[in-house]
Amino acid sequence: MAALFALKGLFIAATVNGSPISRLSVIQELERGSGKAVLESLVVKRLIDNEADKKGIEISDDEVNAELVKVEIQIKAAQGRTLDEALASQGMLLETLKKQIVIQKELEALLADKIQVTDADKEKFIADNKIEIPKGEEVSYNDQITQEIKQQKLNAESKTFVDSLKAANTIRYFVNY
Repeated sequence: MAALFALKGLFIAATVNGSPISRLSVIQELERGSGKAVLESLVVKRLIDNEADKKGIEISDDEVNAELVKVEIQIKAAQGRTLDEALASQGMLLETLKKQIVIQKELEALLADKIQVTDADKEKFIADNKIEIPKGEEVSYNDQITQEIKQQKLNAESKTFVDSLKAANTIRYFVNY
């Protein structure tokens, strides 16, 4: 009997006035609400991981940690919070963020030839956005503009790339949401 009591969390998520709410009903609600998006996200991650493996792309712990430092600096500057505080407020684990960084870095490596930023790209971005760069801030602005353009190109190329991976691979869905 004690064993059953200890294992109740495997079957019962909560009780309300003694009436149980099963874990299965929680899972079914979650699937109805976001199952399709989560499944699609997992499929895309697997496709990107497989393609990176085929191309011999490996993202090191040092690369992930360097990106974490950048993220923490950005959060501190923008929100005055630590990375741990920001993750907690979003209900996210550090491990989840690390996995997202790996996928992002793999995608950047796979699309490296398509997301290069030229001087012409930067000049057009500055003109289109009517940016005036203060004297002495050229390097900082240049870095920010380069990163912004690179991210825009990555976003644009990613969809086409993922669509081509989906077309080139066999994906069978056994659950329809």
